[in-house]
Amino acid sequence: MGANGLIPPHGGTLVNLVVDGQRREALEQAARKMPRIQLLEREQCDVELLAIGGMSPLRGFMGAADFHRVCDEVKLANGLVWSVPVTCSTDAGTAERIELGQPVALSDEQDRTLAVLTVEEKYPHDKAKEAEKVYLTTDAAHPGVAVVQSQGEVCLAGPLEVLTPRHEPPFPEHRRTPAQTRAAFAEHGWRTVVAFQTRNPIHRAHEYITKCALEICDGLLIHPLVGQTQKGDIPAEVRMKCYEVLLANYYNPQNTLLSVFPAAMRYAGPREAIFHAMIRKNYGCTHLIVGRDHAGVGKYYGTYDAQRIFDEFDPAEIGITPLRFEHSFWCNKSGGMATAKTTNSSPDERVFLSGTAVREMLSRGERPPAEFTRPEIADMLIEAMRTTE
Repeated sequence: MGANGLIPPHGGTLVNLVVDGQRREALEQAARKMPRIQLLEREQCDVELLAIGGMSPLRGFMGAADFHRVCDEVKLANGLVWSVPVTCSTDAGTAERIELGQPVALSDEQDRTLAVLTVEEKYPHDKAKEAEKVYLTTDAAHPGVAVVQSQGEVCLAGPLEVLTPRHEPPFPEHRRTPAQTRAAFAEHGWRTVVAFQTRNPIHRAHEYITKCALEICDGLLIHPLVGQTQKGDIPAEVRMKCYEVLLANYYNPQNTLLSVFPAAMRYAGPREAIFHAMIRKNYGCTHLIVGRDHAGVGKYYGTYDAQRIFDEFDPAEIGITPLRFEHSFWCNKSGGMATAKTTNSSPDERVFLSGTAVREMLSRGERPPAEFTRPEIADMLIEAMRTTE
């Protein structure tokens, strides 16, 4: 354990790339005359995580050596475990006009400057390798692969100085940097903290596994992803209201913290499970819940592949403990939540609904069974679907 009894960040040092004071003012002025690159939504999310230390030990977008070793060996060039490329790309024409050593301004879709990148390296973006190695498919229907294919042909790398991690960020009351979550854990006296990664409302199965995890840890970090997701996922605004209601009514606030995770979903399955573990370690968590089809999409990954990938590494290399949960459900025979490990009930004695079935019920204004989701949450989802139709 590191300072205050908390787990050390990945690589040992929590990075902070946000500049202030005179340096910020100087960069703001200089950025007006720099070449500009408008970042895709995923790259904007990555800038925020890089800036606040969520991606420690990275100090900027990856160079070629890191990119290729991450793709091939799930490690950075220095040998530290890392599972997904973090790149800034542009088109070949723009890259050709940028000289090595030249600073460029990175902006959002409204042309607001987020950061300044001093370009020390330009290299071809091997999209085919990234798709095959990281996503295990080159299928353009895969949402993560689709983002990779939309990126530029040339990657830029070099020191990154961030003026603002995000303009007008949503959920400011729940937006904490890794330094801030670590401070909160220390204030609570939590030495062990389990993180729950989610991009969906929490239903009864999720509630069950988070509370099981909390029985063996001092604190629980509900850490919903609020960056880029695919079409069809429930909007973050709706999910956050559901989390707030659920935590206010069914969790002990002395042992639970809600804080947003400003990342983009890559839908990279096993590779993304490792990525989520590294980042949650930076936030100060000692454990991560890895459930059924963690960070998966469609039929691209096996049901428990995201759990098995942790077996490929020495636990000391990872440094954060994965808590592996099977698919849980309400068991009518047992009269409570269960998994195949804990009950001998038959399938027809288990309350399980597919995502499609739940969406159809909600769209008709029907509550799913209370054994599947809390009624308050069902009502909020019904109302959200009604107002977006």
